[in-house]
Amino acid sequence: MMTVHEVSRLTGVSIRALQYYDEIGLLPPTQYTEAGYRLYGDAALERLQQILLFRELEFPLKEIKSILENPAFDRDKALEQQIELLTLKRERLDNLIRMARTVKQTGGKTMNFEAFDQKKLEEYAAQAKKTWGATPEYKEFEQRNAGKPLAEIKQTGDGLMALLAEFGPMKDGDPACAEAQTLARRVQDYITEHYYTCTNRIFAQLGQMYGSGGAFTENIDKAGGPGTAAFASEAIRRFCDAE
Repeated sequence: MMTVHEVSRLTGVSIRALQYYDEIGLLPPTQYTEAGYRLYGDAALERLQQILLFRELEFPLKEIKSILENPAFDRDKALEQQIELLTLKRERLDNLIRMARTVKQTGGKTMNFEAFDQKKLEEYAAQAKKTWGATPEYKEFEQRNAGKPLAEIKQTGDGLMALLAEFGPMKDGDPACAEAQTLARRVQDYITEHYYTCTNRIFAQLGQMYGSGGAFTENIDKAGGPGTAAFASEAIRRFCDAE
């Protein structure tokens, strides 16, 4: 675990910015000490890396949060898009440098403004944002949460995590047992009630995400004990297959 000061030194992100990211729900710390200090694990640092890549591409914080919270978010696909966007950005900067050198050499008589054109970069960025913000599920999620205070949104998230933690005491048993399957149904119903209509297709995707590592796995295991996320993922898979 790293303290907020250590993360700030490692990444160059100010302590105030990290605190703000926590306040808006963009980058919650992995845990808090008894004294209330923030601590960050590997999953949180991985999420911060994603945030900083999007920030480098001038995505607003609100849009970054929307992308990372999209049920369909795919980290590898996002990285491919970020690489393409950064490549386009580098090409634009190279063109600007060449233009500036030409202007210097010609005494400012070159009237070529093509290097300032950001159309290609903007079009690709818009397409990337559309990829993560166009799902009906996310639009429903945005509509339900519009105007809600942060404390209420956090309470809803805590409620979902408490439900997932109930898989913990079962994790040494059979994920197909009646108790685990009943809990899977409760989780699905909770998501539908508080977030968006959670179809079996979406629920299966969420189940895979819960057990695939990263922040979700780390937080579920923290709430229910090591192995909880993997058990929950398998229980949800069995539930969706049976349906």
